[in-house]
Amino acid sequence: MRIPMQLARMLTGGLAGVLVGLIVTIASPVAASQADRLADILRIGEVIDLMRDEGRAFGIELNNDMLGGQGGAIWAAQIDRIYDRDVMETAVRRALADRMDSDDIARSIAFYDTPLGQRILTLETSARQAMADSTVEEIARATYRELKQEGDPRFVEITRFIEINDLLERNVTGALNASYHFMRGLAEGGSVTMSESEMTADVWSQEDETRSDTESWLYGFLILAYGPLSDDDFDAYIVFSETDAGQILNAALFDGFDEMYLDISHALGLMVARALETSDL
Repeated sequence: MRIPMQLARMLTGGLAGVLVGLIVTIASPVAASQADRLADILRIGEVIDLMRDEGRAFGIELNNDMLGGQGGAIWAAQIDRIYDRDVMETAVRRALADRMDSDDIARSIAFYDTPLGQRILTLETSARQAMADSTVEEIARATYRELKQEGDPRFVEITRFIEINDLLERNVTGALNASYHFMRGLAEGGSVTMSESEMTADVWSQEDETRSDTESWLYGFLILAYGPLSDDDFDAYIVFSETDAGQILNAALFDGFDEMYLDISHALGLMVARALETSDL
């Protein structure tokens, strides 16, 4: 069963806005408290609320596309259960506490707990909300194509930002992994009969298509989000991203959101399989 490319992107929800280390540490109570403060400054709760809204919308799409719109109230309740706010937020907060030391957390707070840091977060959230509108999304993608062709200076800087934070590769990998876990859920529920290697091959056969779609969405989102920033302000953001603290923060956020979405993707696949099985009875 081939997972549609748009499904792969929906499963990960477009992680780029707050994501950009791989050393795992045991968090002390002090570090955990600092991590919670950082999560509050980063407005992780607002991001989770946004992702839950996207999850509910995606649940409607799954119901229409895979269940013929027959899921009803039970399906909606199951979607709400899967996109559990506390569970989602805990995964991200835990990643910050486990993967960042106190110095990295302090340096991250020093950047984001400022007028510029808070303005950047506001712009990212607003852009993500706007991109939920398909018309806005298409305009953003068209703007990306136009600026790419023109070699616009801001496009060049956004490319640098993406490369510094490995945003494209991380998002593509996250989308494909989410698709794989969704398919595993389908298989466990009896909706597909494929070996692990077959599922892996099927998912990764979509890499080029997923990469193209992710690149267009990512650039469109970042162009929309950071357009209001002056060159100096955007340069300051890039400089922070290049620091050890910026790199470790982004890696920790990716780890936390990836873990969260892999669990969600598997649960969605299993739920779809069970719903299909019930409808066949």
